[in-house]
Amino acid sequence: MSQIHITKEVFRFLKALEKNNNRAWFTEHKDEFKTLENQMKSFFGTVSEKMKRHDEIERLKMFRIYRDVRFSHDKTPYKINFSASMVRGGAHLRGGYYMHVQPKGSFIAAGFWSPNKEDLLRIRKEWELDADELREIIAEKSFQSVWGNLAGDEVKTAPKGFDKAHPNIDLIRKKQFIFVKNFSDKEVLATDFAEVLDNCFQTIRPYFDLMSNVLTTNLNGESLLD
Repeated sequence: MSQIHITKEVFRFLKALEKNNNRAWFTEHKDEFKTLENQMKSFFGTVSEKMKRHDEIERLKMFRIYRDVRFSHDKTPYKINFSASMVRGGAHLRGGYYMHVQPKGSFIAAGFWSPNKEDLLRIRKEWELDADELREIIAEKSFQSVWGNLAGDEVKTAPKGFDKAHPNIDLIRKKQFIFVKNFSDKEVLATDFAEVLDNCFQTIRPYFDLMSNVLTTNLNGESLLD
């Protein structure tokens, strides 16, 4: 797949959609939307193909622009962004990638958005035992320059069964284990943006390798995949 870059028309359309977030306007501009949607599919596909050179990407999913408003106070029918996720392949590889393109709100994220209760407990137990390797990875200058600090929701004090005075409580109380990197509109429109995203995602790999090892072993280091 040939590389493609994001054009200014994508931002122009999303800005107009934000001001005219209704079905009548969207229907009138449906052809333009489909053209830009295909452009974004190609862009996300380009990133995915680059990723496959150094990671096992099982699936690329581009999210629909239509909002689910059934349980939301915001009844606007359309998202004002294009976004996609990449799922890694196999039970031995953990972690996911996310890409979000929006005027003055573009970002990428990587990590663990919603661990199930078994995975969450296993991660917390690992940090209760030892978090030195994790801290070394995320403190690396090359890692910090791209991803900064660990983000995600957390409990206020300590999860049930854990000591709120534990030296690793800042990690243990996390409910999500994600890293986020924001981009300016100028950066998104650069012709090498797909390459930039690929390089950023490569930088997260030591973290993914550690977390994959944690989530596929018990506290004794014995594999759970055999």
